[in-house]
Amino acid sequence: MIQVPYYPLKRVVESYGQELQQAATRVVDSGWFIRGEECASFETAFAEFCGAKYCVGVGNGLEALSLILKGYIELGRLEPGDGVIVPSNTFIATWLAVKAAGLIPFPAEPEEKSCVLTLKSVEDAFTNARLSGVCIKAILAVHLYGRLCPMDRLKGFAEDRNLLLLEDAAQAHGAAMKWGDSDEVRRAGNLGDAAGFSFYPGKNLGALGDAGAVVTNDESLAVVVRKLGNYGSEKKYVHEFAGENSRLDEIQAAVLSVKLPRLDEENRRRNEIANRYLAEIKNPLVRLPLPAEISQDAEERASNVWHIFPVHCELPNGESCRDALRDHLSAQGIETLIHYPTPPHFQKAFVDVYGATGYPVAERLAAEELSLPLHPLMTEEEIAAVIAGVNGFKGGLDG
Repeated sequence: MIQVPYYPLKRVVESYGQELQQAATRVVDSGWFIRGEECASFETAFAEFCGAKYCVGVGNGLEALSLILKGYIELGRLEPGDGVIVPSNTFIATWLAVKAAGLIPFPAEPEEKSCVLTLKSVEDAFTNARLSGVCIKAILAVHLYGRLCPMDRLKGFAEDRNLLLLEDAAQAHGAAMKWGDSDEVRRAGNLGDAAGFSFYPGKNLGALGDAGAVVTNDESLAVVVRKLGNYGSEKKYVHEFAGENSRLDEIQAAVLSVKLPRLDEENRRRNEIANRYLAEIKNPLVRLPLPAEISQDAEERASNVWHIFPVHCELPNGESCRDALRDHLSAQGIETLIHYPTPPHFQKAFVDVYGATGYPVAERLAAEELSLPLHPLMTEEEIAAVIAGVNGFKGGLDG
């Protein structure tokens, strides 16, 4: 029986041959490990890749988001106690970043088929916040699973109300979309006022440890974020802000510089595999994600880079059969994951404030979601095994 791992990190690392080892050795030999040439080089390259002016390397994706929010507080665009619209169905880091900055997460339900925020869901949350006495000053849109939110429409809504529009792009490295009715194509990181990226090892662009970045066209924000992440300092022992330690180290920057040139190619391969799944998985108990919308530019970049391929499993009586599907696939050697089994408002960190309200779309998605293996190095045999495994599922009644 073939074994299909969810994301074989060792295979990914080995696919670069000696390049990653050589990059790490280069840093060790240089004797410079924090905020040196490797970090500066990657920041320049990643900003250019995203189509933005500035990139500031930080410690991880959570800190990227919290530093953006703290930066805008220092710049006077936000004040402690302001509300930030967040999705109800995201990894908890999105909410934690808002809370860490002294702001109030205000949940918006996603559109159930796309699993991301829409203009209507943001409009509804904005109205509900006003009725609740919460002053919304920002929208933190999460490109969940690698699918872009409709940022051009959200941008118009935000500008009309003088709101910041921010991206949690932790799962959307390289995703791009046509901007409105124009022929312009923009990538994640260049769709709002600022974006936070994670380079956790399993991401489409992953380091060999924790790492992150803030990407923006706002020079004043980039300057403040760089200071905040360096103990509030630009000059040694001179501290302008009550900052923190959040810096992209030289080895991780060097690793990311090696991997960045392959990102578009790897995202295209992810789309090829996703299209196989969408075309060949046929099981009435398994709801597939929406197809990616292809931008008709020269490189055919897509609005979904398939960091995660989520399926949702439900019996005819409305009961989730996700766990039965997971057991069925595991018995066939196919590893799956769940993103995410408990929505943020039910986590102990937030349940006292948000749990009583309930967010039924997020709760239903959390009960039904299962992530199938999908990565650029999957073999044709592995892809076929996943398709056959899902198609053979009978709702837990297959013995």
